[in-house]
Amino acid sequence: MSQYKVREVARLLGVSDDTVRRWIDDGSLVANRDGGRIHVDGRSVAELAIKLAEGKADSNHEVSTRNELAGIVTRVQVDGVMAQVDLQCGIYRVVSLISAEAVKELGLEVGSPATALIKATNVSIKSGIL
Repeated sequence: MSQYKVREVARLLGVSDDTVRRWIDDGSLVANRDGGRIHVDGRSVAELAIKLAEGKADSNHEVSTRNELAGIVTRVQVDGVMAQVDLQCGIYRVVSLISAEAVKELGLEVGSPATALIKATNVSIKSGIL
């Protein structure tokens, strides 16, 4: 049975250590304490990750992509009709090449919240955090 430290769970789920501790306290995650250390059950982490992913579905806007990473825009480089948009999504840097027109329509600028919608080798950008 896999066991994780609180900080490892936080990194896997893209949340803070405090959030993981709250989930342990409210029973959302199964953990045991060994002295001052907390060990979180891997199966419990997997089940919560699935629940969190399912809860992100936006019923007002259907898309075919299933992989979504919420983040913040860290760079926008417009060159003619195309643009490169960099997002920092937790520990992951995601780069998307989209039209300059889309950047303008979505209001993307450094510091904007955005979500990377990922399907195969195509990364789309959706403004705002889910």
